[in-house]
Amino acid sequence: MADTSGSTDLHNEIVELIPALRAFARSFHRNANDADDLVQETLAKALANLNQFDQGTRLKSWLFTIMRNTFCTKFRIAKREAPGINKCVSGAGTAPPSQEWTIRAKEMQEACNLLPEPYRVVLEYVAIEGRSYDAAAEKFGCAIGTVKSRLSRARQQLAAYLDEDRC
Repeated sequence: MADTSGSTDLHNEIVELIPALRAFARSFHRNANDADDLVQETLAKALANLNQFDQGTRLKSWLFTIMRNTFCTKFRIAKREAPGINKCVSGAGTAPPSQEWTIRAKEMQEACNLLPEPYRVVLEYVAIEGRSYDAAAEKFGCAIGTVKSRLSRARQQLAAYLDEDRC
């Protein structure tokens, strides 16, 4: 087994670039195991095709290109696979009945209608529409603390109307 000094230097450079490859793989996969698999596959391909590396070019760019192409190939293959293999529809069972949610929504609407006007409008504006406390304070012409207290009281009254500990 004849190993030249140039090949050994190249292997050492590849080893030094493993942390950069891991970081680049994380841009493709959030899962660390999947990223490590991509790094491993990239290294295997690079070592198998080391004779195709052009001396004088950047090794890091060459490895990153191999990684990107490997990811893209796997992505295209996964896209072509038949849908539903991982999650079979027949195993999902039946859908739960929606009547209880309909009844709860109606009870919630009735409880909201029982709230005093200042509490109800703040609740609708902040909790339902998702607006900020600042925007609510500006719209209703009061301090942010007033908005927060009205919202808190609205939630407490709703919980009491609905016989719950928290709304």
